Amino acid sequence: MRLATPLGILATVSAAFAYVGTVDPNEPGHYPVCPLLKITGAFCPGCGGLRSAHAFIHGDLGAAFSANAVATTGYFLFAAVWVIWLVRAWRGQPLRIVLAPAWWWSIGALLLVFTVVRNLPFGSALAP
Repeated sequence: MRLATPLGILATVSAAFAYVGTVDPNEPGHYPVCPLLKITGAFCPGCGGLRSAHAFIHGDLGAAFSANAVATTGYFLFAAVWVIWLVRAWRGQPLRIVLAPAWWWSIGALLLVFTVVRNLPFGSALAP
């Protein structure tokens, strides 16, 4: 029973990735357009995330990273945290991830810098 939550999360994430792996986001009309991109023409930090997930599920890490470097890094981070969570659940220990406010500010600053740079001409390599 203690493994139910991490295994349920894995099943849900796997189903989402399977769907995105099957329904290609590179073909128009399958997914809604990012509202920020549609209204302003600017890429948000999540733009390219579905294309990144599609490439990732097909084993094309270069294309995944090119579509959205932050999302691709997040996939690996999620996998690492999930493994730690599963091991701790197996041992009957709770998963507690406590980040100091400085870490949260750093993550926010990183996302802000990523968003700004990918929208500037010299950062076009980070654009989806």
